[in-house]
Amino acid sequence: MIHTISILVRNEAGVLSRISDLFSGRGYNIESLTVAPTLDTDYSRVTIVTNGDDKVIEQITKQLNRLIPTIKVMDLPVADCIEREFIMCKVSAKEENRSEILRIAEIFNAKVIDVTNRSYTLQAFGDERQIRSLIELLRPIGIRELVRSGKVVISRENQFQNIKNGQDL
Repeated sequence: MIHTISILVRNEAGVLSRISDLFSGRGYNIESLTVAPTLDTDYSRVTIVTNGDDKVIEQITKQLNRLIPTIKVMDLPVADCIEREFIMCKVSAKEENRSEILRIAEIFNAKVIDVTNRSYTLQAFGDERQIRSLIELLRPIGIRELVRSGKVVISRENQFQNIKNGQDL
């Protein structure tokens, strides 16, 4: 079962390495990983998508909580959060498929960010299902290159509070 784990950590050197070492040392796979500072740049939020049953996820979260720079670890249920991914996709733009590319882009609110005689480059944001659907529609046209971000997640209710002054992180 796929799980999204959100980790609030102190923003210091080596934190990501320690987290990834924990996963690799125990044979857990990271499907997706994003890291960025919060509103308070003393802290970063690490979002990890991984696969495992509830026992495995419980073990992972306990071990993550033991890492020194970790402030809080949460296994975020899909129903309690909003998730998005970002892609940039270069598609072959032959004369006969250019209008089809633009129609698909419009359906998914994708934006054309570069045009050449041979390709269109699109950018799009959406949940995993939307991104997967966009890719599947563009695949028969000819995807030349694809760059996809990891999942970015925010809880529907604030789950993290700044330890120092009670502000949201």
